[in-house]
Amino acid sequence: MALASCSKCLKQTEVDIRQSINVALDPELKSRVKDGSLFVWECPYCGQRNLLKYQTLYHDPDTKLMVWLLPGDQKPPQAVEEAVSGLDGYTLRIVREVGELVEKVNIHDAGLDDVVLEMCKWVTRRELAAKNPAAINAPLKFLRTEGADNDLVLALPAEGGMQLLNIGFNVYEDARGILSRNPAVKPATGFAEVNADWIEQFFR
Repeated sequence: MALASCSKCLKQTEVDIRQSINVALDPELKSRVKDGSLFVWECPYCGQRNLLKYQTLYHDPDTKLMVWLLPGDQKPPQAVEEAVSGLDGYTLRIVREVGELVEKVNIHDAGLDDVVLEMCKWVTRRELAAKNPAAINAPLKFLRTEGADNDLVLALPAEGGMQLLNIGFNVYEDARGILSRNPAVKPATGFAEVNADWIEQFFR
């Protein structure tokens, strides 16, 4: 438990926070991570819904995924890095916001590779920028695959709402091909950040 201040009335309330989220031990937590409800609390004084910002380790041992939510520029404790260094086949990631954690879980659950997905988004941003130069910095987020051809559904903030983009799975396969020709594009060992800024450093 921890004290949190309401963003509207500023009154403090004791809220429940989880320093670790093991979805094998508590499967219900996965759906609460994916819909964001695990990180939202309602002020009992004014009813305002507030976003909780704290560090936590998401762990899905069945699919071998660990994602460390570390707001700001924090780094995982050295003891944790050492503890996971011998884990075989795990995907280890650092994210800075709840939305990034949700996206990593969605990507992994869809059976996709987040490195390939970032390359796919990099390509998509450039295609969008051909018509709208501002789209070069579009914060695209993966939501799901759908349809018989496993089209990728990406979310793009637009005019206070969210626009959905359907991207053919062939774009994902093309992105995988680009990466196969650029073997230097790979995450660092241990917990690594894999996001738009990370992929940009290889293709400036």
